[in-house]
Amino acid sequence: MENLEQEPQEIKLIVTEEMRSYIYEISKWARFLSIIGFILSAFLIIGSFGIGAALTSNPAMLAQLGPLAGAGAMGITLVYLVLALLYFYPSLLLFRFSNKGKQGILYGDQESLNDAMLNMKSLFKFWGIFTIVIMICYFLFVLLFAASMAGA
Repeated sequence: MENLEQEPQEIKLIVTEEMRSYIYEISKWARFLSIIGFILSAFLIIGSFGIGAALTSNPAMLAQLGPLAGAGAMGITLVYLVLALLYFYPSLLLFRFSNKGKQGILYGDQESLNDAMLNMKSLFKFWGIFTIVIMICYFLFVLLFAASMAGA
């Protein structure tokens, strides 16, 4: 009778030179995209206060927003700040991946490569959860639209 409980064998992965070059190139592009993300986040933050100030100083402009006018200048400023935060966090994860990935590849630092992969995992987890939330919102909007059309 065979022993059904075999000891698990240690799995060792080998990072080839080709894989190292891919990770190095990915790190460069990730750094570029993260810096662009930081710049866009800064523009959103500056724009949020600019839009808020413009709407506060010019009530006629606020009236042109239609249904969004109910939120007021402060509400629109907050929406833009939340959008800036939603853009900043993935950019930060990409930036961390870029730095740790490049350090891990250039210096053969396993800890840095592990941290890089942790940041990449967090990035994909963030976008996955965000996508699920957006899909649920779309579904709810469709249901609300259908209910409003049925009631009309």
